[in-house]
Amino acid sequence: MTVNDIPLISFFQRVVDPLIIMGSLYLISALLGVPFTGYSLVLMVLAFFVSSAVYPHFDPYRTWRSGRTLAFSRDIFVGWIVSAALLWLLGMASGLAYHYDETVVLTWFVLTPFILLGTHLAARRMGAGSPAAREVRSVAIIGANDVGIKFARTIETNPNLFMSVHGFFDDRTEDRRPPSLNHPMLGKMADIAPFVREHHIKMIFISQPISAQPRIRKLLDELQDTTASVYFLPDIYVFDLMQARFDNVGGMPVIAICESPFTGLNSMIKRISDVVLALVIQLMLLPIMLVIALAVKFSSPGPVIFRQRRYGLYGEEIIVYKFRSMTAVEDGDHVVQATKNDQRVTRVGAFLRRTSLDELPQFINVLQGRMSIVGPRPHAVAHNEQYRKLIKGYMLRHKVKPGITGWAQVNGLRGETETLDKMEARIRYDLDYLRSWSLWLDIWIILRTVKVVLARENAH
Repeated sequence: MTVNDIPLISFFQRVVDPLIIMGSLYLISALLGVPFTGYSLVLMVLAFFVSSAVYPHFDPYRTWRSGRTLAFSRDIFVGWIVSAALLWLLGMASGLAYHYDETVVLTWFVLTPFILLGTHLAARRMGAGSPAAREVRSVAIIGANDVGIKFARTIETNPNLFMSVHGFFDDRTEDRRPPSLNHPMLGKMADIAPFVREHHIKMIFISQPISAQPRIRKLLDELQDTTASVYFLPDIYVFDLMQARFDNVGGMPVIAICESPFTGLNSMIKRISDVVLALVIQLMLLPIMLVIALAVKFSSPGPVIFRQRRYGLYGEEIIVYKFRSMTAVEDGDHVVQATKNDQRVTRVGAFLRRTSLDELPQFINVLQGRMSIVGPRPHAVAHNEQYRKLIKGYMLRHKVKPGITGWAQVNGLRGETETLDKMEARIRYDLDYLRSWSLWLDIWIILRTVKVVLARENAH
């Protein structure tokens, strides 16, 4: 896929896919010999609007453009599962569900993602056989800087983009160019227009800072005498972006540079999965929690539940619950982390910490909305105040709710972080989780957590 395919992709995403979903319902009704009624038409209309609203949030065409068929298939199926669930909820709430043939609806729910996937794969195969699809677009990049070089490398590593970088144009002298530049220098910026005309360059990407506006304006005037398509590479990509995306506020375009992954539909998916899993786990483990509470109560003096102040979403203080595992209950300006063979840990507490059973009351925090099942582990307020001064980006981990388990914990960073290097490593994993969150990553972390807990890794 190329830049020029984006309008076609948007057309598929907004119109063609919902039409395929609607057509599938009509076709299945006809094949099963069930009359197509006015209620069926209502379901078709609902399916059109629900699916056209849901799929852009999953953006399967992101993986389609990058050629990742497996990831594209996953997004198609997950998007349809969410769409089907919303349609079912609407049907139950409105009473429409009782007017449909169960066999037709169930068959439609099962077959539709396969029909969508098959349609796209067939379209890709037919498109790949056309002369236009096999055409490799010639590319010239204006600006031999980090952004331009990164973009050229992206083109090289994605042959399905059907682009070929001829080289760079830049006014800087050779000693000021990045050492990672592996493409030829074709000339200075004033040479671009004649070169484009002579070599029939199809696409030009401008990688210049916003401060170079007068030069860019002059450059655009010169390029109007060519037939090349011109694109602008924002220099924000030299920064360490988190959930970066384009949006608009009141019609004005803005670029999100650092944002929580849990906005819009993602926020709803995350919250629903948290509540459902927390309720199921609480009901299953309630007898065990009662036994643990009695063991803590009668084994040593002090409260059963240990309450500690932690930083939650947006750095606001929350109270986190744990079964008490130590004789000391610290929650002041200086908190000493538990270490191996720590004398403050009770005998019952040692077992609870090895098995992570002391964390079970935090499912109550999840139901309260203060925590998630998966997310960066909450640190004591005293530790936050200490490490936010030592580790760059430390507070960014609070752009999401803290979790009972996290990406760092299943990668060997569970338990004590007695050195700054270990804490820095934990923060790197936390921020990586924020950049790459998906529901599948949460499920994978939960499964890995079970393995880690059973292995009793790094717990004391």
